[in-house]
Amino acid sequence: MFVGKLAVHCIVWDMEAEGLFEHLCCPVTEIKCLQFTQEHKDWTVEHWNKVMWFNESCFQLHHADGRVRIWRKQHESMQPTCMSTTLQADGGSVMVWGMFSWHDLGPLLCVEQHLNSTTYLSIIAGQLHPIMLMAYPNGDGFFQQDYAPGHGAHIVQEWFQEHEGNFTLLRWSPQSPDLNPIEHLWNEAKRAIRQLVPQPSNLTELTVLFIRHGVRFLASPFDI
Repeated sequence: MFVGKLAVHCIVWDMEAEGLFEHLCCPVTEIKCLQFTQEHKDWTVEHWNKVMWFNESCFQLHHADGRVRIWRKQHESMQPTCMSTTLQADGGSVMVWGMFSWHDLGPLLCVEQHLNSTTYLSIIAGQLHPIMLMAYPNGDGFFQQDYAPGHGAHIVQEWFQEHEGNFTLLRWSPQSPDLNPIEHLWNEAKRAIRQLVPQPSNLTELTVLFIRHGVRFLASPFDI
């Protein structure tokens, strides 16, 4: 019986590594996703045009996250074309925070790798709030944020409650990164940087390139 359960787990692990295993949502997540769908099923394009999309993205200096897979024959494992050099911690990475809407472009900021609630609150108060006031002076805008741990902190929620007359906090669907259009823009920016010759050699160069290409794609999100 133990062997059978272990074999099943091994199969699941292998399927996950190959991207073939679909995770099932827990009942609470299913309920929240259904609520989000029901609340927004009648939204028009005009409603979505008033959403300020937010997200952060991490970009590594020498390699993208995850494994590198290639097609090779059995005897080719040690050939240079089938090998890749490694570097401890992949040479480091930068975390970039950005936001945009249909009408307006927010700033791109380099933030700490582990964004805590205090740092997040300073970004919300110092960067988001002025932009929302300028973009939606009537208070009819929406701000989208995901369920990252720092986003739900008590001090952050208190700040949103104090400023609820300036804009509406969009209740987001959990485990739904594909619904956020800014994710596609991050991918395009990363792809553009990976095609550059020469590649950035340090984190300072990477940061400059990432912000430059991130701004370019955020400034024209519907042309890519």
